[in-house]
Amino acid sequence: MIKPQVVEDVVDKIGQLIPQDLKTLRDEFHTNAKAVLVAGLKKMDFVTREEFDVQKAVLAKTREKLKMLEAELKHIQSLTNNKQ
Repeated sequence: MIKPQVVEDVVDKIGQLIPQDLKTLRDEFHTNAKAVLVAGLKKMDFVTREEFDVQKAVLAKTREKLKMLEAELKHIQSLTNNKQ
């Protein structure tokens, strides 16, 4: 999940583009934009870099195991075919 401070910083930077004399609009934007941004990011189902790296390692290990099992199966099939 995106850190709340990052969301706050993004909303603040965009809010700074709204002229100072439109303070009410600026405050309203800040409140609404933050809620919309957080809701949108939650729907995207982000993962942290750490979670991604863990899953990447699991996938690599699984692929290696699959290669080993495929080779073993091929060997067993060749033994079976030689007996027939």
